[in-house]
Amino acid sequence: MIYDIKEITWAAQLACIFEVCAKKPGNVHVEGAFSDSNPFDFFAGAVAMGTSFQRLDELSVGELVLCCIKDKSKLTSTNVNLGILLLLAPLCKAARSCEADGSFDAIRSSLEGVLDNLTEGDADCVYEAIRLSGAGGMGKVERYDVSQAHAGIPLKQAMAEAAHRDSIAREYVTNFSVTFEISLPAISEALNKGLSMRDAIVQAFLTILSEVADTLIARKLGITEAAKVSKRAAEVLKTGGLYSATGKAAVRKFDLYLRRVGNKRNPGTTADLTVSGLFLYLLDCIHKGALPSLIKRW
Repeated sequence: MIYDIKEITWAAQLACIFEVCAKKPGNVHVEGAFSDSNPFDFFAGAVAMGTSFQRLDELSVGELVLCCIKDKSKLTSTNVNLGILLLLAPLCKAARSCEADGSFDAIRSSLEGVLDNLTEGDADCVYEAIRLSGAGGMGKVERYDVSQAHAGIPLKQAMAEAAHRDSIAREYVTNFSVTFEISLPAISEALNKGLSMRDAIVQAFLTILSEVADTLIARKLGITEAAKVSKRAAEVLKTGGLYSATGKAAVRKFDLYLRRVGNKRNPGTTADLTVSGLFLYLLDCIHKGALPSLIKRW
């Protein structure tokens, strides 16, 4: 196998930590807490992942998500990482089972097999994790409601039922298209163009949001409002984003706009999709011994 379990675990934990340390507009970060959550909730969630991820070879995708949620509940009562875990669990399994050259394309090819082989048992575990997390929206679809006994379908099929209204579920049926085609390239491009690590994360976040309406906002305020937020993100990028003083001022203004109405415009799903792309980038850096240099660019 190309990637060591330690490398995968470190990349997953660091992706979560780096993401919450970057000042993404409308989200919890090191200088912006919500009334019900703060950066240390997210740090605790990242720490809690370690024990279960060390068992990557023995746990299924669903078991990995559930074990992490159970461990997380011992450190924080806030739902900080269910969406992240739903993205990272199959990605980590794919990276671990990748037998080719370890490239991003090879991981994505391995991922297709991971997703196709998800079982009813994986669905059971994920449904329980959703219930334990109290996550609104993700757990209920028109035909299958996780608040009750599920209908005996594999996890990928269950995600397909929710794909039209949840971007994380949609990743399962598109072989993680946003992660590989928007999130990861945006991070790579921003860093290649000289941005600091923290600014590259924000730039990638804005890029994802400009192209993909945030489904957490859509569940709270409707798809029309979510589309408006994406349009404003695109406008921020047009001003220069994190590449110019004018763009940075626009980012700060955008942050204030998103934090109104009780943080209901929180692009939380976009933050999760930023983590999944960041995980892949960091995994490659760790494997190549390049992470210490990247950290110096924070």
